[in-house]
Amino acid sequence: QVQLVESGGGLVQAGGSLRLSCAASGRTVNSYAMGWFRQAPGKEREFVSAISWSGAGTSYVDSVKGRFTVSRDNAKNTVYLQMNSLKPEDTAVYYCAAVRTTLSGRYYRNQYDYAYWGQGTQVTVSS
Repeated sequence: QVQLVESGGGLVQAGGSLRLSCAASGRTVNSYAMGWFRQAPGKEREFVSAISWSGAGTSYVDSVKGRFTVSRDNAKNTVYLQMNSLKPEDTAVYYCAAVRTTLSGRYYRNQYDYAYWGQGTQVTVSS
């Protein structure tokens, strides 16, 4: 069992930056691929970014490419999402998720592949 806790959300002006963290406990995340998803009011949850457990493989939704960077520190059992040049359309609750995998370079874009989820952290970008 893996417990995930997100932090780092908040209110920021357009063009600003935030760094989200996802701290895992219960099991080491060394063998877990991790993902970030978001859900805006009235919309379905969508994929944002994913990273393999080795960190070698990453993926982003087109709308955040060049602005967001996913990374991980397995020694700290933590995954990060650095968000730069934020836009009002980035406003959402951001969730991290984990799935166990034996493939070091594998990442997952489909939310239904993930077994564990955090409670979410609110990101609000004002115009």
